[in-house]
Amino acid sequence: MTISTHFTSPAEWALTHFGGVSLGDLRRTRRVQTLVAGWARQPGATIPQLSGTQPYASKAAYSLLSLPTATPDALQAPHRQLVQNALQAEGTYLLIEDTTELSWPEAPVRREGLGPVGRGKARSQGVLLHSLVAACWCDGPAQAATKRPALALLGLCDQQFHVRQPVPAAEKASPGSASRLRQQRGTPLESALWTRSLRALGTAPPQARWVVVADRGADVYEHLRQCHQQGLGFVVRAAQDRALIEAATDQSAGRLFATARALPKSGEFVLPLRGRPQQPARDVVLHVSYTPLLALRAPQRPGSAPGKDAPVPCAVVRVWEPVAAGADAPGLEWLLLCDQPVTSFAQAHECARQYASRWLIEDFHKALKTGLGAEKLQLQTAERLFAAVALLSVVALALVDLREKSRLQPDEPAEAAGLETTALRVIRHYSRRPVRTVRDVYYALAGLGGHLGRTGDGPPGWLTLWRGLMTLRLLVEGVNLANQLKSD
Repeated sequence: MTISTHFTSPAEWALTHFGGVSLGDLRRTRRVQTLVAGWARQPGATIPQLSGTQPYASKAAYSLLSLPTATPDALQAPHRQLVQNALQAEGTYLLIEDTTELSWPEAPVRREGLGPVGRGKARSQGVLLHSLVAACWCDGPAQAATKRPALALLGLCDQQFHVRQPVPAAEKASPGSASRLRQQRGTPLESALWTRSLRALGTAPPQARWVVVADRGADVYEHLRQCHQQGLGFVVRAAQDRALIEAATDQSAGRLFATARALPKSGEFVLPLRGRPQQPARDVVLHVSYTPLLALRAPQRPGSAPGKDAPVPCAVVRVWEPVAAGADAPGLEWLLLCDQPVTSFAQAHECARQYASRWLIEDFHKALKTGLGAEKLQLQTAERLFAAVALLSVVALALVDLREKSRLQPDEPAEAAGLETTALRVIRHYSRRPVRTVRDVYYALAGLGGHLGRTGDGPPGWLTLWRGLMTLRLLVEGVNLANQLKSD
């Protein structure tokens, strides 16, 4: 079961993921379900808009989000338990990890409990949101032949809210002593977010392999060591030019960057890159090379004796875009740290494809901010904002999974798409094409969201599917209302 299962029936979906919320009163649990089901029906709606003609519902929602017991951990507890249960099954799972900033303007009011975010944003306040997302890794011959794998998203394993504290004037005046002064006032390091998420996750069962996938922010020695200690796999993009040692002899093996870039090409594959500002979407041919199993030497920390911390065994996979002479911009390059030995192109290719899957968490952040309007919330305290974001995060991830679900088993019968009977009948009647398979269902749904379905348009994204789903829900409500009017 993925996170978007029953998402077309918001009340049933909310009961599955939030029916076990424990806030000391059954009415509060029901209020959580009502609020989440409303956001599932109308992503991006404000709390007053969800309340409609029932103004007391807005007051009840604000009171709920203000409860001391309505913490993000408490609100997400039943959903996280579902994810943990799914992770116990046999198979390989990706644990995609990343941090994003959520910000709200200080004007017209400053919200208590938030901290500074961004660079040069003197009038912004917010929080760092660190999320750990679980997905099934179903790689095989059919998936490997495609440009990118579709993943079944399970949900959130962990989520942390980190509020930065303003830097005292003394640290600004003495940059050289900033680290010592920060330690004296006990400010936690932001890099510790990565390790705390893993500790909350626990260890994988013998029949499952859990692989942590993360960008350069996760290239922290303590984080990689924690993966090793918990028996977790990892595919992490390197940021530090670390010292290497031979895993068997403990002899120096040079530096990471030079060693990886000296390796010969072992194969190549094609990867589609999404469009970015001033850079159109394109397909790029990437070369791949790999090292045997080495080890990362532990860095020297202030006050620690040399050799005190153990090295972290890993292999290195280099993925790069060859650039023609005279090219203006450097080509793409990933230096990936992998926990398992890599001895063939097939293994290196799988590591590269697993890392390429981390863009899913970027889509999750976009869905949370753009689709659900997390940064437009009008709540006036950090506690209320964090509670609302915790609920919206689960909805946002389900929106992204809608798109993934449309690509996982596209040739299955239309009934396997997860739409209720009335919704499937409506979409078949509304569509101008036969709707026989899961692919047909999602393309018809995308058509309701504005997707033209032309040859060069490509597959529909989560935003288009979400718009189509909202239109379909209105059509189904109209059909149900018409049937009620006939029976009156």
